[in-house]
Amino acid sequence: MKHIIVGGDGFVGRHLAHDLIAQGEEVVIGGLSQSDLEIYEKGRFIRADVTEPEQLAKLPIEADDVVYNLAARMLVPILPRAQRHEYFFSVNTRGTENLLALMEARDCGKFVYFTTDMVYGHTQTVPKYEDHPRVPLGPYGDSKYQSELLCEAYREKGMKISIFRPRLIIGPGRLGILQKLFRLIELNLPVPLIGDGSNPYQFISVFDCASAAARAAEKGVPNSAYNLGSVDPPSVRDLLKGLIDAAGSRSLLIPTPAGLVKGTLDLLDRIGTPLMDPEQYLIADERCIVDVSKADRELDWRPQHRDEDMLRAAYVEYRNQRSGSPASDAHQGVEAPRP
Repeated sequence: MKHIIVGGDGFVGRHLAHDLIAQGEEVVIGGLSQSDLEIYEKGRFIRADVTEPEQLAKLPIEADDVVYNLAARMLVPILPRAQRHEYFFSVNTRGTENLLALMEARDCGKFVYFTTDMVYGHTQTVPKYEDHPRVPLGPYGDSKYQSELLCEAYREKGMKISIFRPRLIIGPGRLGILQKLFRLIELNLPVPLIGDGSNPYQFISVFDCASAAARAAEKGVPNSAYNLGSVDPPSVRDLLKGLIDAAGSRSLLIPTPAGLVKGTLDLLDRIGTPLMDPEQYLIADERCIVDVSKADRELDWRPQHRDEDMLRAAYVEYRNQRSGSPASDAHQGVEAPRP
């Protein structure tokens, strides 16, 4: 049995590849760039773009293999509204369909797939269980929702598919929307909140995402969906205050009227100068908590990393990149920033 990781050159994919190789597993990495030489010296790399069926066909997928799909278009960069649908659907939906069709043709029936908690849309229950209504707020969440429907259709054909719905994935080496936050803190500038920051805003560590994917394979790839998130997330205010203090920054947190800020961000988005994607700011002041007990019960998986530690680790990596310092070992423990 081989582990075929499509998107294995990405943030979660690199960690998953590293973990599986460390366990002595045979790993084939399908991706767009060989950016981690240590991993690719031990695993086999094949260029594979999920939007190109001819490239995917080069993957040595066989009947007994486990295929992981971690190739995705994320909510960065922020694009004009007219471009968002094709940007996300080309990879997240049609790319997934291309991969599932290839697996079906090769009689391979074990698929581990990462979507997002943004398939849920607005919070209707706290916490959100896996049966929470799926009402995405934009093309990113919808592209992932439609790909989940594809997975459900292939389950009907006999394929075993584990779907993971992570909260915002953080850790060293992942910036995205956090880059703007880190820049404000680095420059000792005010950090505006959407609302008063009293709501918890749950994250999930990249290390925990990788371990969940590996655990699904160990358990035979259960035909189910699983939330991924941290346990006991702090409030937005406490989380950011802790980061500011640890970084030795003089930044202040500025509460704002959530409705007014969302209205302003929506106007900027409509006139073509977006500061943040609507799928992010529309839920920024909500109690966005996913329940992870199902993954605990069925996969024997529990998150091992705290939001506070991973956010600080991401900030350390950001500062290292800007200063030209060597990157920390992303597969080992990382120190929080010091004042």
